[in-house]
Amino acid sequence: MLVRFLASAAALAVATWLVPGITVEKPDLTSEVITILIVAAIFGVVNTIIKPLFKFVSAPLILITLGIFLLVINALLLLLISWLAGEMGVGWHVDGFGSAFLGGLIISVVSFILNAFFGKKGEQHR
Repeated sequence: MLVRFLASAAALAVATWLVPGITVEKPDLTSEVITILIVAAIFGVVNTIIKPLFKFVSAPLILITLGIFLLVINALLLLLISWLAGEMGVGWHVDGFGSAFLGGLIISVVSFILNAFFGKKGEQHR
């Protein structure tokens, strides 16, 4: 669980660094790291509670588009996370749908790669 959290935080940091429309409003590195960790916690809660509901409601669109609509769902959830972060006073912001779409794509790819390398390796046999 900690590995997934850290992978999400790293993916959010990469997206924040690469996408011009995703910004952290903190002046120093320590504050930026703390902000990313807080956003990663919000990200985890949203992905656990809200994302399954979005996927269930939009299942026909996901099937028709062969899963590509999941990128739209990720972008919408990233915008929701940005709004929640703003409401909580966390200095992390996504400017618009385009930035959210690109950020969601980057977060998905980086999370997949990090979880593939550092995720659960299966059961150990004795």
